[in-house]
Amino acid sequence: MIEYKSIGFVNTREMFKKAYREGFAVPAYNFNNMEQLQAIMHACAETNSPVIIQVSKGARKYANPIMLRYMAEGAVRMVRDELKATFPIALHLDHGDSFDTCRSAIEYGFSSVMIDGSSLSYKDNIELTKKVVEYAHKYDVTVEGELGVLAGIEDDVVGEATTYTDPESVNDFVNKTRVDSLAISIGTSHGAYKFKLKPGEPMPELRFDILEEITKKLPEYPIVLHGSSSVPLEYIEMINNYGGKLEGASGVPEEQLRRAAKSSVCKINVDTDGRLVVTAKVREVLAKNPDKYDPRDYLGPAREALKELLIDKNVNVMGSAGQG
Repeated sequence: MIEYKSIGFVNTREMFKKAYREGFAVPAYNFNNMEQLQAIMHACAETNSPVIIQVSKGARKYANPIMLRYMAEGAVRMVRDELKATFPIALHLDHGDSFDTCRSAIEYGFSSVMIDGSSLSYKDNIELTKKVVEYAHKYDVTVEGELGVLAGIEDDVVGEATTYTDPESVNDFVNKTRVDSLAISIGTSHGAYKFKLKPGEPMPELRFDILEEITKKLPEYPIVLHGSSSVPLEYIEMINNYGGKLEGASGVPEEQLRRAAKSSVCKINVDTDGRLVVTAKVREVLAKNPDKYDPRDYLGPAREALKELLIDKNVNVMGSAGQG
């Protein structure tokens, strides 16, 4: 058992209390490799923003749990010793799909885990979430649950259609599971194709009416939004201009996310945008410089572009800049 506090991580409890009180959302950024993690750390150091660095089950399989654990510890040391920054950092398991997956993450030093039982029956979701909460709380690890189903595809998470969260069930779910935060479904979705739009059709608005009802049912309780990438058009165009094919990709408008962050939404997940900007810059560099073969020549610019994107997110979307 690795104790996360000894590494330098915190759980999300105090993060979310401050976020709720001050009207911002803590950014939750996924990473799979060193360059992504460096970009996240530098962006949050430059904006003095708290951050939740997220690892999915697929990322653990891709990079190896031991490797990821030491990468995360190295990131904390870089921030504290080199950048001299003190903003809080949580290490979070994104979309844990079983008790064993969550337990493994906790044993490897994660300070927060998500158990996603949203595809199960309501009763089974409560049972599984409660089991994870009881185990995690023994080690002061915070737990995120989920009610409602997001459409889209991201890693191993697949949703055929959106099922909005029922506000009438949230109080019962939280009371029975004692979960620390709750991911809800109000119209966001996973992946780069969030909305099926006809030419010229505007983005639909998130279901803020559902969010408001949930907030009334759970006052001062932290809500989480998954599938909240904005899918910037400039990076879609860059990918397509340099040999890619992403037609009809669309995301959640940033002004809607900022509105959510000012309410009870204390955590906003962003994964797809990070993938898009890295892919766009790698494609651009290699297309313009066909003689390049050193990974540093294309991963370096990709890392810098991702850092700038995340700085903008912290300042203009999350409202988390200066809250570290």
